[in-house]
Amino acid sequence: MRRVLLIGSGEVGAKHAEALMRTDGLALVAVADPAPAVAPPAGVPLLERWADALSGFGPDVVVVATPPGVALDVARTAARGGATVLVEKPVTVDEAALAPSAEDARIFVAFQPHFAPGLPELLARRPAVRRAEVTLVCRRDRAYYRGWRTRYATAGGVLHQQAIHGLALALRLLPATAIASCTTDVHRVRQWAESEDRITATATFADGTVLTVDARVDSHEERRHEVTLHLDDGQRLRIRGRNLEAGLGDSLAAPGDLQLRQAMYRALPTGGTSSPAHPSVFPLSELRRTLEVIDRVYRTARTVSEAGTAA
Repeated sequence: MRRVLLIGSGEVGAKHAEALMRTDGLALVAVADPAPAVAPPAGVPLLERWADALSGFGPDVVVVATPPGVALDVARTAARGGATVLVEKPVTVDEAALAPSAEDARIFVAFQPHFAPGLPELLARRPAVRRAEVTLVCRRDRAYYRGWRTRYATAGGVLHQQAIHGLALALRLLPATAIASCTTDVHRVRQWAESEDRITATATFADGTVLTVDARVDSHEERRHEVTLHLDDGQRLRIRGRNLEAGLGDSLAAPGDLQLRQAMYRALPTGGTSSPAHPSVFPLSELRRTLEVIDRVYRTARTVSEAGTAA
């Protein structure tokens, strides 16, 4: 039985807590959060200081579900103590902060939608992809952007918060070459601090491969988060779902969030510094490319007003 400490008890932390409690082979021993938005499950102790929880419980696994301003420090401290660490996205909005550190060998990144049908096999064989299209359609109300999500500097924006599942998947499959050019339009219709309502971008890489993004968080259309891959052999693969969860399979048979989270936990390495044994789990160092691309997209952005003129 692996002892798990959950750090962070907000909206995302609560989802982890529920799934951890229902996963065989794992025991949620404590939750740490100085100001929990959601109470931990009955019988699970709540500690104010994550450092006290680490020293007091000596967990085998630590799940970090805190805002990006503190997540990386928490993860590296937990890894330094010998735990295997799973970090929630986006960990940090500063790709330079992911400069290699000795503790990083124990820190792993995983997105539960990447465990959808067909995706582990796709990541394992890495087909030659010449173009990837990431599409996100959802609606977030004003309450979502309260607190730490209000500003780009602390939350990262739509690409870090919502579209990162599809972006990280696409960028793991595209060749890791430099960005040759990038164009971006950002729409801020509702004017909620720095939060975008829509962002569209096209990034062309040095080898001619292309990544496009169309992420809308002020839409009344049916929710979906999809990735379309155009392969060198002419084949097109469409990864579908509200949040990729149908994968390459039948939408009607798509697994639920609980099943995907349980698969994610079970895939975590047990050897501390061992390499990921599952293709949908990747080391912290690989997240840097996703953050580099997102940063370039935002740095090339022009803001488009409601009337459609660039500012």
